[in-house]
Amino acid sequence: MKTLFARTALTGLLLAASLLAQAADMPRTASPAGAEVYIISPKDGATVNGAFKVQFGLKGMGVAPAGVDVPDTGHHHLLIDVKDQPDMTAPLPTTDNIRHFGKGQTETELNLTPGQHTLQLLVGDKNHVPLNPPVESQKIIITVK
Repeated sequence: MKTLFARTALTGLLLAASLLAQAADMPRTASPAGAEVYIISPKDGATVNGAFKVQFGLKGMGVAPAGVDVPDTGHHHLLIDVKDQPDMTAPLPTTDNIRHFGKGQTETELNLTPGQHTLQLLVGDKNHVPLNPPVESQKIIITVK
């Protein structure tokens, strides 16, 4: 049983590595001219309590779920307290600091620790790869009580 589990896990890892390698070799999806992404709320400099809503705005392109190949669309990724840009040539990783909204969501509720935090939106293509050139918002700073 342990051998079967180990083989299944190894097969899964090899498949995932293969898919990531293929995605890295693919050309990046071009962003539509003039496309912009922005955070509607909270506003830069806002103080929020505990759980709060973040609303995403997008102009000059549409929102489509991950995996859906429709021209001039993408989906949101929210970068929380990310200091350095992620690799713009590979699928964005899913971490506590990089949240994926691959179902086409345009808002979320966050519950962050008290203190200052930065928020930034980055649009990805059907494979979670940032568009070329990137469609990214300005970083905003919020304070959580």
